Amino acid sequence: MAGAKKKPGIVPPDGGWGWMIVAGCFVVTVCTRAVTRCISIFFVEFQMHFAHDYSRTAWIHSLVDCTTMLCAPLGSLIGNRLSCRIAVILGGFLASTGLILSSFATSLEYLYLTLGVLTGVGFALCYTPAIAMVGTYFCERKALAYGIAMSGSGIGTFVLAPVVQLLIDHYSWRGALLILGGFVSNLCVCGALLRPIRLKEEEPSSPLKADTECGYGAGGTDGGPPQGALVSSKDREHSCFCFQSLQEYSFLLMPDFLMLAASFLFLANGCSVPFVYLVPYALSMGVSHQQAAFLMSILGVIDIMGNITFGWLTDRRCLKKYRNVCYMVAVGMEGLCCLFIPLLRSFPLLVPFSVLYGYFDGAYVALIPVVTSDVVGTTYLSSALGVVYFLHAIPYLISPPIGGWLVDQTGSYTATFFLSGFSLIASSLLLSTMAVIRRCQRTRTYATNADPKLDTCQSSHTYKASHEEPKIAGNTSSS
Repeated sequence: MAGAKKKPGIVPPDGGWGWMIVAGCFVVTVCTRAVTRCISIFFVEFQMHFAHDYSRTAWIHSLVDCTTMLCAPLGSLIGNRLSCRIAVILGGFLASTGLILSSFATSLEYLYLTLGVLTGVGFALCYTPAIAMVGTYFCERKALAYGIAMSGSGIGTFVLAPVVQLLIDHYSWRGALLILGGFVSNLCVCGALLRPIRLKEEEPSSPLKADTECGYGAGGTDGGPPQGALVSSKDREHSCFCFQSLQEYSFLLMPDFLMLAASFLFLANGCSVPFVYLVPYALSMGVSHQQAAFLMSILGVIDIMGNITFGWLTDRRCLKKYRNVCYMVAVGMEGLCCLFIPLLRSFPLLVPFSVLYGYFDGAYVALIPVVTSDVVGTTYLSSALGVVYFLHAIPYLISPPIGGWLVDQTGSYTATFFLSGFSLIASSLLLSTMAVIRRCQRTRTYATNADPKLDTCQSSHTYKASHEEPKIAGNTSSS
């Protein structure tokens, strides 16, 4: 690496210690997303113990998801300013403490604070930095690396769902939370694996450059700002710090990212509801507790197949430029699955739902960081992921309680699953509309390129298609 410092751009190693980073991110997703999903298994236990309705009990799961996503920019900030290693170790300590304290809960309000807020903050500090680190170590095999790393969510759900149910049966929900707290402390070990990487030396006075094809026209550590921007003078250092802080979020001015962000709002509104209400719905249909937990296990193991197969397929040369299309198909199919679940009223019929929903859920989850990276570039991936997961916060907070309110009002889960399905389909349709508009704009641009005087739509702020690396405003030139 040292001998290549004078090259204009140095791509990530696509291997080596990068696979240890993938392994660390894999365990992080097990300890964060899989554990969050398994909180739905505690739903009936909490409802019976504290004698509250669906809506109030659903706030626990909502707060975990909401806090995890709401504090995602905080995880990015700590990862950029200090290191991803520090962020993950600190987050592991907070998450483990929150779960252990939750085992002593005396009210739902107590669980809101410990399980919802404290554990959620810990997950937030771990999740975004670990995912961003994978992007700094991989380029050509990025989707595959993300597929393997994000499959921890599915594998964790497959293993933890029946284990958590057994722990509840043998040690009650208090003992199960206490054991989960010890398990989640392994996040601190994962943080130790996240070794920083320096991809390119940069001159002290050089401005931030646009990304190359693989997203590395400027280097840094931990996916943070370029190291070369630091100078000896304190005033100059403060000036550079402010400049870099603004540059880190310059992608917010990109129209493609704004449309992508809007689609994430609909996505987040629909994707969390099935994980909260699949087990209660199955129990209401007469399915046993073990079979209901097994549905979550099926969903989790098929989730793995979606993570890895979609990651591998979208890394192929013929599909790499159609990653956005693959993502839209996965989200749309997941929405269709939700529309059919009210017709499934027995365990054998719910198994196909778990298979299909789990597969497409794994597919789109693995592609979220990839699609985001394709839009903003790898230099800004950590900050962009913080914003992306931040946008999930409010929908994650309100959608499960709204679903619970619909169950309380209608006495049925039909409206709840319809709300989830239509939200997911709306997310896919929004991105489809954006893709059609972009294609029409490119066609018009190519048509007017023959006579530049007729081209009135191009400017220095024109962005490329979402499958190409966009150029940041101020560094682009007219087509």
